[in-house]
Amino acid sequence: MILSMTAFARSDQQTKLGSFSWEIRSVNSRYLELHFRLPDSLRAIESNLREVLAKKLTRGKVECSLKFTPALTEQSLNINEELVHQINQASDQVHALIGPGNALDALEILKWPGVLSQPSLDMAPVKELALSVFTAGLDDLIATRQREGQALGVFIEQRMQGISEELKKVSALLPEILAAQRASLLAKLSSLKLTVDPDRFEQEMVILLNKADVDEELDRLQAHLVEVSRILQQGGPIGRRLDFMMQELNREANTLSSKSISHITTQIAVQLKVLIEQMREQIQNIE
Repeated sequence: MILSMTAFARSDQQTKLGSFSWEIRSVNSRYLELHFRLPDSLRAIESNLREVLAKKLTRGKVECSLKFTPALTEQSLNINEELVHQINQASDQVHALIGPGNALDALEILKWPGVLSQPSLDMAPVKELALSVFTAGLDDLIATRQREGQALGVFIEQRMQGISEELKKVSALLPEILAAQRASLLAKLSSLKLTVDPDRFEQEMVILLNKADVDEELDRLQAHLVEVSRILQQGGPIGRRLDFMMQELNREANTLSSKSISHITTQIAVQLKVLIEQMREQIQNIE
């Protein structure tokens, strides 16, 4: 299975302890880069999250964000009655000094630090739920990466087919190109009214044939295509190996271009490099 490094997933769950909302994004990267945005109360689970991710992903820049809203209950807010009584007494004493008309209202008292408090929440089940919802989101992310990877595989195979067709063109046209080159040289010599020793001419043609011989390059290009196909069938974390194969394909295409003695083979070499570059760009997104 081919995996893309580009994907997005969202996992939401409403529980009696509160609501959990995970967003997980991943893009291509040379290595596995993990970034987390967590509420302060759940910072402790980051190491667990990293462990889960490292078991399922090998490459990519992954950003994970959690929003947690605790559930409200009847006992969610506690009022410090003793502190309210003390504030009220202090307010009465101030009023006695400055006169009436400055009485505190209930809302101002509630804003006083320490007047309102929330009961402590047992974080163990909260952490467990946060991990559970995260795992569900991660599974969704991986499924998306698999779908994207499958599409990338189809794209690469189409370009490989295009390269194979171009190689067949070169093989079929090469004898014709060499014959045309021979005829062109003879025509030029005739137009210049030059007499050339037939043996010397044949020697020069042999030299030209050796320089234009691209059978080795064609064989290597075809062998590289077979290896790319094998890697694609193997699946898994194959992005780096595919990237290396693109370098090898491009090397042979450049050699083919340098040996070209016809605009036809030059155009074919350019088309090969275009197809290889298209594959290379997409392979950057494969894990």
